[in-house]
Amino acid sequence: MSSEPTVQQGQEWLSNLLGHLGVEAQISGDKPDIAQTKFKDFGGFWLTIDDSSLSPDQVDLLIGNDGRMLDAIQYLINSTLNLGKDKDARTAYTIEMSDFRTNRYEELTQLAEQAAQLVRETGQEYVMPPINSAERRLVHTILFDESDLETFSRGQEPDRRLVVTLATGADEGVKEE
Repeated sequence: MSSEPTVQQGQEWLSNLLGHLGVEAQISGDKPDIAQTKFKDFGGFWLTIDDSSLSPDQVDLLIGNDGRMLDAIQYLINSTLNLGKDKDARTAYTIEMSDFRTNRYEELTQLAEQAAQLVRETGQEYVMPPINSAERRLVHTILFDESDLETFSRGQEPDRRLVVTLATGADEGVKEE
């Protein structure tokens, strides 16, 4: 399936969902300007809800507390539009609004970099503050290429935490350049 029908299908699905919530908004299929951020391009399609015609209450409703509503909408679109498809035929959608995702990615990148620095300096594991499973997965991905570090999750929801530690065999936490 080419990208145009896939984006259009996502836009229609999202528009219908918003309509059920009593919200009318334009939805674009444009990715954020990733070159201007540290954001890694994970592929898939971005659907951005234009908030310029929405009230502050509508924006708050759609983003939700700590982005939970955006996360829920994103989960629903991915689950619904990929239902019954083979793994290689699935499409990943990212739902964006008011630069929430790009801003949060920057925050998580800074948090991951701080954790990595502390682990390297002290040689001790660092337990991150609580973040949701999607954000934990993102931090795992952000730190994936750091060969001197390992990440894993510990605990049970809702208190599951991401842990950053020196990789087994890392030499006293000093990363070789």
